Amino acid sequence: MGAGVSSLAALPMPVIDFSQFGAIETKALSRIKKLSGANLHRNWVTAPHVTQFDEADITDLEDFRKSMQAEAEKRGVKLTMLAFLIKASVNALKAYPNFNASLSPDGDSLILKNYFNIGFACDTPDGLVVPVVKDVQQKDVLDIARDLAELSTKARERKLKVEEMQGGCFTISSLGGIGGTMFTPIINCPEVAILGISRSSMQPVYDIKTKTFEPRLMLPMSLSYDHRVVDGADGARFTSHMRMMLSDVRRLLL
Repeated sequence: MGAGVSSLAALPMPVIDFSQFGAIETKALSRIKKLSGANLHRNWVTAPHVTQFDEADITDLEDFRKSMQAEAEKRGVKLTMLAFLIKASVNALKAYPNFNASLSPDGDSLILKNYFNIGFACDTPDGLVVPVVKDVQQKDVLDIARDLAELSTKARERKLKVEEMQGGCFTISSLGGIGGTMFTPIINCPEVAILGISRSSMQPVYDIKTKTFEPRLMLPMSLSYDHRVVDGADGARFTSHMRMMLSDVRRLLL
């Protein structure tokens, strides 16, 4: 090894007999956890991660979602916020094509995709899986909501097909139903970005027109991206675009 060059290889973990400190129990990892763990480790050490944090005002969007619930139920669909987030993501991917891309295996070129397939992290008893909603650009929010419900049910029942977890361009990991404020999601390589969503909360927001604080429902967003492909300025532009889309239902539904 030449001067000034260091190895990135990790030191081996020490072998410790934990039973010497107290009672223990050994539990085998599920097959999904073994596979996802290896992939997550590869993705973390391969892609130089940067995470951009932002918040979107979803007060009007949440009111609109609730107003659409009855119509959605008539069509046998549960309309969740995730369906709107996927719709907004496609709009942002169209505006910033480098996010809808993958690095070539040799790292010398960028493969830009003209299709829009959005993965969503789905928690199951066996571990994390990422089903993919295909051709989102051709679907309205009710179509997307139907796909989300079908894929989520398959995931929980261990009935997902391999092809239903392939072909993703961009992934959304939503922890809003569980809690937390913000987190740093790991990119699902060979994708170059992933959007993390945390729990929305009502916050006082200053209105410059009325010079008063108003209660607004704010949604925390965490965008992790591969810094080899995306620079910080475009990361901030992407979350700003998402914020604009989610805060104005009219823009979102165009």
